[in-house]
Amino acid sequence: MDHQPVEAGTARDLLLVEDLMLLLLDDRSGVAKGEGTLHWTLGGAVLMELALRGRVETDRKQTVYAVPGPSLGDALLDDAFARIEKRPRYVGSVLAEVGPPLRAQVLDRLVERGLVRRERSRLLGFIPTTRMPAQDPAYEAALLERVRAVLEDGAAPDPRTAALVAILSASGTLPQFHPAIRWSNAVATRALRYQNGDWGAAAVGTALVAQAAAVNVSIGIAVATGVIGGSQAQ
Repeated sequence: MDHQPVEAGTARDLLLVEDLMLLLLDDRSGVAKGEGTLHWTLGGAVLMELALRGRVETDRKQTVYAVPGPSLGDALLDDAFARIEKRPRYVGSVLAEVGPPLRAQVLDRLVERGLVRRERSRLLGFIPTTRMPAQDPAYEAALLERVRAVLEDGAAPDPRTAALVAILSASGTLPQFHPAIRWSNAVATRALRYQNGDWGAAAVGTALVAQAAAVNVSIGIAVATGVIGGSQAQ
């Protein structure tokens, strides 16, 4: 392995998958952008987190291998790692196993952290609905601004922001962020570059970006073929 693990990168120590869900979640409807393939996207974020921490590797055939080590100190990551540790598998198979429970788990974590709140009501008196409005809009706004600066201004990201941009691109949801992130040919080109593993100065090793590219290929295939995943708001 040719890279050093990257530490969790926010003041709140949010996981990459939590930042991703914050950006994808619609405050009013409680539905995420790319809902139909969300478990692939969230699974990709968890796998990317493990790669950033030096706990998984991927070979040229896109087979994922667990890298032994101590507990990751986070129940969600430890559970995902335990699933991966069972045996080496193709990255798409890993995402299919790791991803399905993540939507509910990540939403619960965001509520517990005080970043969103869950508001349940009934439309027309009998149709249950759930809204997930932001409790800390400043954090989400700062996160979105980091992504916007990379895509619109060409700002150099840190590795975690580069990973976030790459996953958002693979998920096919970036056009839905317009006008907060103004969709254009230049933005699309930059996004695809990160999706394909060209992280520039943010790259912390060729092995890591190769893993990132493999994850994003699987997410992209799921989006392109309309794989159905994810559950409705809990």
